Amino acid sequence: MNGKQQAKASTMPKGTRSAGRAAEFDKEFVADSFRAPTPRERVQWRRAKGKRGRPRQGRGVKVISVSVERGLLRQCDSLAKRLNISRASLISRGLKRMLSAGFPG
Repeated sequence: MNGKQQAKASTMPKGTRSAGRAAEFDKEFVADSFRAPTPRERVQWRRAKGKRGRPRQGRGVKVISVSVERGLLRQCDSLAKRLNISRASLISRGLKRMLSAGFPG
């Protein structure tokens, strides 16, 4: 070993000096030694790779478009802000209360 190699080897942390451990990464095509993932590993990969997304509420959510008077919308937003909830949550709560109260309709 020349002086440059010795200096490099001595600065490496203990346990990593072993040539056997790093030798597999010195090969040209490391990917050729990989195997196909097992079914369990495929499931793990899909979960890790997938985006988190929004949490499910009930049986999921359907996005709709509703027309609301501007003044009523301002009041709705103001109340939602005071309650520290979203506009959609406030509207959902109101609909649930109306439906559970048994209003004719």
